[in-house]
Amino acid sequence: MEIQSVGIVGAGQMGNGIAHVFAVSGYDVLLNDISEDALSRALGLIDKNLDRQVQRGKIEAAEKDAAMARIRTTTRLADIGPSDLIIEAATEREMVKQAIFEDLLPHLKPETILTSNTSSISITRLASRTDRPEKFMGFHFMNPVPVMQLVELIRGIATSEETYKSLHAVVEKLGKTAASAEDFPAFIVNRILIPMINEAVYTLYEGVGNVQSIDMALKLGANHPMGPLELADFIGLDTCLAIMNVLYDGLADTKYRPCPLLTKYVEAGWLGRKTQRGFYDYRGPVPVPTR
Repeated sequence: MEIQSVGIVGAGQMGNGIAHVFAVSGYDVLLNDISEDALSRALGLIDKNLDRQVQRGKIEAAEKDAAMARIRTTTRLADIGPSDLIIEAATEREMVKQAIFEDLLPHLKPETILTSNTSSISITRLASRTDRPEKFMGFHFMNPVPVMQLVELIRGIATSEETYKSLHAVVEKLGKTAASAEDFPAFIVNRILIPMINEAVYTLYEGVGNVQSIDMALKLGANHPMGPLELADFIGLDTCLAIMNVLYDGLADTKYRPCPLLTKYVEAGWLGRKTQRGFYDYRGPVPVPTR
């Protein structure tokens, strides 16, 4: 099946980025969220990011206008049911994702492909709650979506070869690169990345170094573009904790135990950039370490 229309559930950081790249690549996009305010913010951010691409010569002004014209919004989940491809990009909580897919089922076309942008949750388990596990895959974009080149394609145990090939073709049309991953907790990128961040938090927790020294050490000592604690703030500390819990529960290995300090920050509501406070305080003119 040739995919032409895309429904995206969730207009947050990932959802609006996914809508952006699909619209630029010529797909008709219907962006869904329960909040009109979230949809308005998403459209504003997409417009701003497209302007930035125009200024940098990445796209023409006419391409920006055409992309914006391809994006529609709705607060009704049922409206996206007739899409050829649906990408769930809601919060990283399995019960929320399962509820979304169950609510979508009565409104889908028989040929619609369902995907989740989950960064860690079992694709096989999510697919089992639908009527089409053979047409279900993990479709994991990296943040920020318009900039990052990689997309992880994760097959559940029942995913058909046809579904895989269809999504691989979509990734190519987006101008991105696909990495195939097996359906194990956190897949490839986050299986490696998030435990590294968790270890950096342990390093902070144990007093080996402060926030600034830990980030500087990895940037200058390992040539990382961002320090691990700075990156954790960018990802969202709640997301980092959720992924660590998936790894700890799914693999039953103590090396994946979330650092108590990471848990404490999340309990305090210090989730990083999105709440203006995490390992850094972003409320002033420059970020200031909180420890």
